[in-house]
Amino acid sequence: MSSFRTGASGIQQYAGIPLLRRLAAIVSLVFIGLLAVPDVASAQNYRFTNVDINGNQRVDAATILSYAGIASGDTVSATELNSAYQRIVDSGLFETVELTPRGNTLQIDVVEYPTINVVAFEGNARLKDDDLATVVQSQSRRVYSPRQAEADAAQIVLAYEQQGRLAATVEPRIIQRSDNRVDLVFEIIEGQVVEIERISFVGNRNFSERRLRRVLGTKQAGLLRRFVSSDTFVADRIEFDKQVLRDFYQSRGYIDMQVLSVSPELTRRRDGFLLTFNLREGQQFKFGEITTNSDVAEVDPEEFQSIIRVRPGVVYSPSLVENTIARMERLALQKGLNFIRVEPRISRNDRDLTLDVEFNINRGPRVFVERIDIEGNATTLDRVIRRQFRAVEGDPFNPREIREAAERIRALGFFSNAEVEAREGSGPGQVVVDVNVEEQPTGSLSFGLSYNIEDGIGAAITFSERNFLGRGQFLSFTIATGTDNARSSITFAEPAFLGRDVRFGFTAFYEESDNQNSAEYRTRVIGISPSLQFPIGERSRLELRYRLAEESLYDYEGDSNIIAAEVEEEDLIKSSLGYSLSYDSRLTGLNPNAGVLLRFGQDFSGLGGDVESIETTALVSAQTLVLNEDVTLRAELEGGAIHMLNGNSRVTDRYFLNGKIRGFDNNGIGPRDPERGNGEALGGNLFAVLRLEAEFPIGLPEEYGITGGLFADFGSVWGLDNTDGGRIDDSFKLRSAVGVSFFWDTPVGPLRFNFANALQKEEFDKERTFDLTISTRF
Repeated sequence: MSSFRTGASGIQQYAGIPLLRRLAAIVSLVFIGLLAVPDVASAQNYRFTNVDINGNQRVDAATILSYAGIASGDTVSATELNSAYQRIVDSGLFETVELTPRGNTLQIDVVEYPTINVVAFEGNARLKDDDLATVVQSQSRRVYSPRQAEADAAQIVLAYEQQGRLAATVEPRIIQRSDNRVDLVFEIIEGQVVEIERISFVGNRNFSERRLRRVLGTKQAGLLRRFVSSDTFVADRIEFDKQVLRDFYQSRGYIDMQVLSVSPELTRRRDGFLLTFNLREGQQFKFGEITTNSDVAEVDPEEFQSIIRVRPGVVYSPSLVENTIARMERLALQKGLNFIRVEPRISRNDRDLTLDVEFNINRGPRVFVERIDIEGNATTLDRVIRRQFRAVEGDPFNPREIREAAERIRALGFFSNAEVEAREGSGPGQVVVDVNVEEQPTGSLSFGLSYNIEDGIGAAITFSERNFLGRGQFLSFTIATGTDNARSSITFAEPAFLGRDVRFGFTAFYEESDNQNSAEYRTRVIGISPSLQFPIGERSRLELRYRLAEESLYDYEGDSNIIAAEVEEEDLIKSSLGYSLSYDSRLTGLNPNAGVLLRFGQDFSGLGGDVESIETTALVSAQTLVLNEDVTLRAELEGGAIHMLNGNSRVTDRYFLNGKIRGFDNNGIGPRDPERGNGEALGGNLFAVLRLEAEFPIGLPEEYGITGGLFADFGSVWGLDNTDGGRIDDSFKLRSAVGVSFFWDTPVGPLRFNFANALQKEEFDKERTFDLTISTRF
């Protein structure tokens, strides 16, 4: 550091003055000098013709001189000299810096920071070294900086806070090595996880705390808290929770809903958080008058009004307005009208709590897509991303279409992050769409265990790749075995066959079963099945499929004449062509709390092979939430029919209702051959089942993930081609069962316990009062 001194020659000129006057002059001079020292120092100037730099080893003198900013021959003030000192210090290359003026020479003495030999982490168990290395900026072979080391320690602490370990501490240490090198070691004390002990709400009048907690990404600590990461306190997750709460309320008509505040509070033991959301729900609004007008001469408002699915009285939801706008803009494109924009104008009626919506159709600016730039996709091919856009280069630009394309890209599941933005292109009428993605692993190798009463314990190994060779294709291999069955399969799917919205699938399979617990024969099936699936409506799809299989029935040890005759047919080749129509309103329907799934399919066998038949199946499934969405009601109606065109159906073709009706054992109902004991199950060509179910909370804390349910099943299987001369009763006989269910939603898989009691049954039916299903992957 520089120092500045003033001499005493100014005092000596008073030597000849009398003593008293001399003393007074000296005192005055000293007093004035004391007052003037700062001004003298700041006003002092230096002129250096030489700069002497000492102590530098790695950093050359020219670099240090450039930091100082002092040129030879310049006049430098004391303030500028201090600024030069600060600039050298701020370079972060030196441990100490000293500037000393010596006449016309400026001496700069520095001590360089050492070089980092290695960066190490100690005490970390929850976060691996590789994960922490991506957090810190300090690296080997770089200059050590205490300031950077402290900043790195703060980043490590932040990484632990993201894991819910708010008590984590990190201390950077250095170990001296030879040649001015050091090892930088971050000593970590991870601390305990700070969990969310309780999530509560203030101001919620229409929805229970239990229902609102299901919406949040943050969860309360439960029984299996060691396996759950969402029950740890992460401050960044709070903003996400606030947004999903707003979306939840607005989709149910509460347009004024606000999250006033979120208050995290540590418990007395400082081992958990109490999280309180303060809400203002407001009133629920419904759709009022819905109209359409147009500022475009070619557009008929009545035609566009006719495609609106929303009606007055329906609970207001922004998503329904967005769906209507998208439907109108698609209609405009179908009619060859470009640059059409639909703007909703909403009028609020506070008296009757309705919102009038006027869809105004106008012509937007003439803007075209100049190009689509894609970055960040090291593995995924450009075309996989580009086909998510309905527009290509040169098409009219539609902001809504770009937003929908961004959602489709994210929905692929190939990227951890995907950002789609539009910017001005080469001209005012051109737009460039930038797509920036970050890829994530899409392959998995899983080992599974399963158990149920019917099949016992099973194991499975599955390899799957959702983005095969970066082409967006799906490939899967599965090998599974159980107590009395084994199967293996390979599945391939191309979601954009021939560049269209057509999914091509191909499956090859091999299955073997000895049915030792429920039948006296063994079966083997080997075959292939290609298919095509494509949309035919907004919520409906059509699947076309072909199946070629060899079905074997052998090693029969029973006494039934009917099954024995079927076994004598040995191996049969079955070639069938089929289709399935499906309609699903669960995601895009008018009611966010209800959905319907309809499915109807037929398979026609006889295109070659040994079997000629028509099989028809149908399913109607509905679900709704009631009582402020705390209770879920489900209903399913399912049926099937096999009609043989040549010969009789075999036991491997017929229905047994295994797993479709509760309260009865495997192969427990349906026509039986009475020749052996209570009769050997023969199955049936016809079946129908109605399943009714309610799921509801049972008073336990929801963090346990345990809910209760009631169910009632009704159904039957009947009809045979061969009744052995009328000896077998194959008539329709209704069965019914009621029961209680307990659902346990665990991080390692869903568990369901069913306790059933058969109400309507036949004397030869086999009952099952308890059923447990476990599915675990690790």
